[in-house]
Amino acid sequence: MARYVGSVCRLCRRENLKLFLKGDRCYSDKCAFDRRGYAPGQHGQSRRRKISDYGIQLREKQKVKRMYGVLEGQFRRTFRKAEQKRGVTGANLLFLLERRLDNVIYRLGFANSRTQARQLVRHGHFTVNEKKMNIPSYIVKIGDVVDVREKSRKIAVIQDAMDTVVRRGIPGWLEMEKDSFRGRVKAHPTREELTMPIQEQLIVELYSK
Repeated sequence: MARYVGSVCRLCRRENLKLFLKGDRCYSDKCAFDRRGYAPGQHGQSRRRKISDYGIQLREKQKVKRMYGVLEGQFRRTFRKAEQKRGVTGANLLFLLERRLDNVIYRLGFANSRTQARQLVRHGHFTVNEKKMNIPSYIVKIGDVVDVREKSRKIAVIQDAMDTVVRRGIPGWLEMEKDSFRGRVKAHPTREELTMPIQEQLIVELYSK
């Protein structure tokens, strides 16, 4: 399966935005974006040329794609699904990305980053509605219950993540039962709950060309 294996700190610097791809490290003084807040490469500190409208749209798409850890093919397929749904396509796209199982695991606080959540899901540490689930792209529904499997509850990275989730908080559309290692999908996410600076209309314009 294809995946990005380069430095994720370079991605934040390229997008000129902290994407919180390294979990707790991004909140510390070790964060590379805070220490070197300019684009990577030998010309990173030089004056940038004016970006075209297409370039602005492309950067927005790349930012969201990297934020959720989705490759181009997956992202495009998700966009097509968003187009087929009722409502605003851009918002539908973000809602589908938010409802991915790996993102839900991260939002609930069972992992410190989406990358870590994706790996834990693939290794079979979670169940959805009491059935083992190892597909990170699975789209959760209202009423779904996500549990850490009994034998996985002593894993250090899961326990550490549950202790540090207080810093970023759990969104209102999810419910967390810490003592029972359980999360529940109470509702669909709303646009107001997605606080990252995303201009989804630029992505719609890019794919509409």
